[in-house]
Amino acid sequence: MAAFSYYSILLFTTALITLLLAFPVVLGTTDSSDVQALQVFYGALNSPSQLTRWKSSGGDPCGESWKGVQCDSSAVVSLKLSGLGLDGTMGYLLSNLISLKTMDLSSNNIHDTIPYQLPPNLTTLNVASNNLSGNLPYSISTMLSLNYLNISHNSVSQSIGDVFSNHSALATLDLSYNNFSGDLPQSFSSLSNLSTLYLQNNQLTATLNILVGLPLTNLNVANNRFTGWVPQELKSITNFVYGGNSFDNGPAPPPPPYISPPPGKSSDNRSHGRPASQSSEGAIHRSSHTNKSSLTVGSVVGIVLSSSAFILICLLALIFCIRKRKKKETISRTPSGSVSVRTDKVNTMLQEQRVRNVTTAADLKPLPAEKLTIDRVPGKNGSVKRVKSPVTSTSYTVASLQTATNSFSQEHLIGEGSLGRVYRAELPNGKIVAVKKIDNAALSLQEEDNFLEAVSNMARLRHPNIVSLVGYCIEHGQRLLVYEYISNGSLHDILHFSDDGGKRLSWNARVRVALGTARALEYLHEVCLPAVVHRNFKSANILLDEELNPHLSDCGLAALTPNTERQVSAQMVGSFGYSAPEFALSGIYTVKSDVYSFGVVMLEILTGRKPLDSSRTRAEQSLVRWATPQLHDIDALAKMVDPTLNGMYPAKSLSRFADIIALCVQSEPEFRPPMSEVVQALVRLVQRATVAKRRPSDESAFGYKTPDHEVVDMPF
Repeated sequence: MAAFSYYSILLFTTALITLLLAFPVVLGTTDSSDVQALQVFYGALNSPSQLTRWKSSGGDPCGESWKGVQCDSSAVVSLKLSGLGLDGTMGYLLSNLISLKTMDLSSNNIHDTIPYQLPPNLTTLNVASNNLSGNLPYSISTMLSLNYLNISHNSVSQSIGDVFSNHSALATLDLSYNNFSGDLPQSFSSLSNLSTLYLQNNQLTATLNILVGLPLTNLNVANNRFTGWVPQELKSITNFVYGGNSFDNGPAPPPPPYISPPPGKSSDNRSHGRPASQSSEGAIHRSSHTNKSSLTVGSVVGIVLSSSAFILICLLALIFCIRKRKKKETISRTPSGSVSVRTDKVNTMLQEQRVRNVTTAADLKPLPAEKLTIDRVPGKNGSVKRVKSPVTSTSYTVASLQTATNSFSQEHLIGEGSLGRVYRAELPNGKIVAVKKIDNAALSLQEEDNFLEAVSNMARLRHPNIVSLVGYCIEHGQRLLVYEYISNGSLHDILHFSDDGGKRLSWNARVRVALGTARALEYLHEVCLPAVVHRNFKSANILLDEELNPHLSDCGLAALTPNTERQVSAQMVGSFGYSAPEFALSGIYTVKSDVYSFGVVMLEILTGRKPLDSSRTRAEQSLVRWATPQLHDIDALAKMVDPTLNGMYPAKSLSRFADIIALCVQSEPEFRPPMSEVVQALVRLVQRATVAKRRPSDESAFGYKTPDHEVVDMPF
């Protein structure tokens, strides 16, 4: 009996130890967000059998040793899936892999675009030798730990993009064998640790001057469209290949500043920098004839130079007078005649900022939308445009979207615009999207190809402050657009329909919304080619996510609406308070009209009032007419601020915010600033703000007063 008890205890203890050792595997050792990201990625790759032990639902990547997955404790830190013949796309949830350091997907058949949502802390990213298209994602600008980036042997196109300003750790960059075009970005000059750069077999243009000064040991720029001279500094690079371009032959011109020697003197540079005594001594040994000729020619040259200088001074004086007069006219024509010294300063500041590069990663310009190549095919009524480039968005069936929206039921309805209603939808993979069901009666383009062309163009708009188009449906006479879902509602609803106990926007959060939205318009107007005019810019089209970041919706939809005054006006009745004067008078709408509408939204943010409000007295019904004369009156400005702020705002920031509004809502379109200058003015406003220490208990977007009356908030 004693022996039986002893063996029973021994067996029980052994089983318990075994169970404890296996316990982490049984419960799952991988972080849940990493598991979800890999599951979505697996589904986007069409659940390939090559990825052994991978699962579409459930599973434990670290504990079950999924193929190619390496972990550190519960976090996935490496994903190596090179050369496995993987097909499909990269999915949309890779940004969840916040601990991932290495991602190697090279030598597969992965297609579509490189997603904007990438793991943020990668040190190595290799997607070479796939079928990727589109352009370089803007999110690369925020991946500051990158040491190795390889996107070679794909079909990525458009300009490289100014996304490398803060990549001092990047040592290897391979963009070869793609379709990149345009000049090398200015941010290349910031790659202080770059030793290997491969750019061969693209369509890049201009010069290589931006590469001078980089610590390169391997450089290949062959088979592009580079011009100019090859900088002498680059010729000393150990491995430098530059054939197949249009570089100039012969000696390169000397670096600026360069002053050519006067006539009659030797053109060599051997005497350059000699002391005056040596030069004089050399002149003494010249013949008297040569000396006489030199004096004669020198006199002529002196007269010519003096005359040229006099003419140049006159021209500069004339230009100065013209600019000064134009500046006075601009100030005199500001709305309601209200002018202040502050407006003049803002004008000057904006002009200075036009030529200044943004100095932080957050201010980098986003990538341009990819140009759409179109064939013109003869038809009955002339030429008909047909899409040549493939539509990169996912094509959905009507049946699948009906299922996702419960047959477009009322409980799934989340909004309604000029083109139709918007529904919340849940796709089979669990992803939440917004589906816009377009009313065909509202369309000006009834042909299928034209709709697909508009969809293709909208799908190429890539910016963190623009709602992404992820899919479309054109089936059984239906036209639907599928967008990413932004969960926190619109700026309009938060400003005007929040309950007293609901969430309020602090002053800093409002400035951040204005800045993010300005960047979206800057991208549409000044980066996309051709420029995209929004034409329906209003607070209801500015959606906020959980962190109160703004996302501009309905971008590119103007291509689907008629461009006649009566029809557009009928569709934009709810937008009249945002419409620029020139649109109301002539039906003409340009990028400057968008700038005006942006100014109205800034007024809305500042005051908390609607652009048109019939419930107010007649003098206060139009927000622009009521507010504009008061924008330069400090006392009046303090009284017109949204009362829900409870006085929690910095006075200087408020004043500068009002100055920017005054510039945007000027009645003459030509006097409104471009959005790039508005962005820089808002960036300057943020940079000048004094940020006090946040209270430990303050974790929301609510502001509070500090002793110097500044407001502390979420970081911009």
